[in-house]
Amino acid sequence: MVGGAQGGDTQAIHALATAYCEAIHRSEPDVFVDMCHEKFLMTAVTGAGGTVFWDKADYLERVAGRDPFPGDPSFEILSVDVAGEETARAHLWVDVPPRRFEDHLGFVRDGGKWKLITKVFRTMDGPALEG
Repeated sequence: MVGGAQGGDTQAIHALATAYCEAIHRSEPDVFVDMCHEKFLMTAVTGAGGTVFWDKADYLERVAGRDPFPGDPSFEILSVDVAGEETARAHLWVDVPPRRFEDHLGFVRDGGKWKLITKVFRTMDGPALEG
């Protein structure tokens, strides 16, 4: 649905996905303090086929623990799906040198506001993540 509430929700999720990619590039953990749900969980698929998990505090520490990347952010939002008025998903790739990641971001509406609740990702290009 393009128009109406879902059209506005699709635009909101697209804007959040864009802010997410830009904040990763610029190493801005404060963006994620508000964007991420308190129960946020990030799951990485490693090069060996295993998984690694981070909660919100761990993720904020990872973003804060590195320098911003030079130049403009490099990313593409491949799709955004909204299901009803309470769940949404963004599929994208984002460059985090020396890697390009493929991310699947899951959002829920909490207290009337979209919150990032889950991130599942893999390395598309560059060195595989270690488990």
